[in-house]
Amino acid sequence: MDGRKLLSILKKEIHKAVVGKDDVIELLTIALLAEGHVIIEGIPGVAKTTIAKSFAQALGLKFSRIQLTPDLLPADILGTVYYDQIDGLWKIKKGPIFANIVLADEINRAQPKTQSALLEAMQERQVTIEGKTYKLDRPFLVIATKNPLEFEGVYNLPEAQIDRFMMEIKVGYPDKEEELEMLRRKDRGEFSEVKTVFTKAQIITAIEETKNVKVSDDVLRYLYEIVTRTRTDERLLIGASPRASEHLLYASKAKAFLEGRDYVIPDDVKSLAIPVLAHRLMVKAEYEVEGVKGETIVREILEKVEVPI
Repeated sequence: MDGRKLLSILKKEIHKAVVGKDDVIELLTIALLAEGHVIIEGIPGVAKTTIAKSFAQALGLKFSRIQLTPDLLPADILGTVYYDQIDGLWKIKKGPIFANIVLADEINRAQPKTQSALLEAMQERQVTIEGKTYKLDRPFLVIATKNPLEFEGVYNLPEAQIDRFMMEIKVGYPDKEEELEMLRRKDRGEFSEVKTVFTKAQIITAIEETKNVKVSDDVLRYLYEIVTRTRTDERLLIGASPRASEHLLYASKAKAFLEGRDYVIPDDVKSLAIPVLAHRLMVKAEYEVEGVKGETIVREILEKVEVPI
């Protein structure tokens, strides 16, 4: 499958329901092909849910949405075992985690116990219900949304869970032309339902082809240098983990595939360093109050690390 054609067709179809957001669509596609998971951070009303739902619909993948609340229990996500009186058998009622694309809306509203229920699913592609393990269907992508402005009734995500998200995608306000175009299309009733333009089999084929993208030793060393510099920066309590290196590698291969190449170049790594690394970095309090963020530090590192020719 041609990666450029895949992304072009996907964007065109999703634009039936969403104006712009090309960067978000591309990053979601990269995460899907790299078999990672993403956090979408943005205020309410910037089309986070619409993008996720349209993305799944265009790809022909099963979609489920979980509205996370403080009273939600792990069983509400994973499923439960019940006794069927008619058949006289114990059966499993599968929860919304049994889908290809799972939207975990407002993930930071769920209590830690419920958030941790996602860990096994995200990392192992399986869940355990009443001691029995069930494999999740492939592909499997968790898209978690988070409101950056709410501080009451929310819980911080455990570091172990944050590290399992390949990327954090920030969705802001649309620019002037995009918002005007959105209003014009709303006024004329021109938004339409997204149709399925790919099959699950085609997506799995694309995932396998992404794995075959080659990476030279020079590019690997470049990637390694970027990641390890976060571990020695005095402004950070926690740098990027080896899992972060792995995620940056897989995402870079997916980026190359979507660019129509069978090899990774330094620009692939550079373009994905911020969304892959920044959310994992814990800035020390004294620097945080000065406005230093993970994104700031990654950008500075990219300017300093020598790019291989």
